[in-house]
Amino acid sequence: MGHALAAAVADAGHELAGGIDKGGDVASLADRSDALVDFSAPAALDGNLHAAIGAGIPILVGTTGLEDRHHTMIETAARAVPVLQTGNTSLGVTLLAHLVQQAASRLGEDWDIEIIEMHHRMKVDAPSGTAKLLGEAAAKGRGIDLASHIESGRDGLIGARTKGAIGFAALRGGTVAGEHSVILAGDEERITLAHSAENRMIFARGAVRGAQWLIGKQPGRYRMEDVLEL
Repeated sequence: MGHALAAAVADAGHELAGGIDKGGDVASLADRSDALVDFSAPAALDGNLHAAIGAGIPILVGTTGLEDRHHTMIETAARAVPVLQTGNTSLGVTLLAHLVQQAASRLGEDWDIEIIEMHHRMKVDAPSGTAKLLGEAAAKGRGIDLASHIESGRDGLIGARTKGAIGFAALRGGTVAGEHSVILAGDEERITLAHSAENRMIFARGAVRGAQWLIGKQPGRYRMEDVLEL
């Protein structure tokens, strides 16, 4: 993603202030930047947020695998600087999530929702951040809490599907950049909303667009949907 982001910054006509890896001086980088883009690891989030606050610049967080405590950090940072956090910076996925929310809202819980995702063999978290983002969109459309309606990792004699559940299945293999499908299954009919990532540049381009959009915004927590005005 670092190489992809550097290419996307150049393609957009901007200047790259620099990049860091584990152990780098993020505060020094922030001081000479207009915005930070974080695609690192959950363990680095606290330091990256503090660097953005110290420099008084916005930060886009595309790191996945975040827990509740990380979201608490983001909420705190958003009181001081603009923060955009998302499980996927792709503009196509952003629009997909919007469509999933609309479909879930209009079809109701009589339609079963299943989310299937596939990524490369090296991905360490599951379900993916994007799958969770799509699940949140479906739950929001139904006006429910995702955490209390998830069904994932099914195995053995588990019984019938719970009415109103949102199911997840994670596949891993090869070099797949990202495949996501949301299936809405009703009686004798089925709708599939899907997105395929063919190259990581789609995430980099979306991240650059999101970071550029954040510059000049008031402190607060923003979404990729805000960038597309959805």
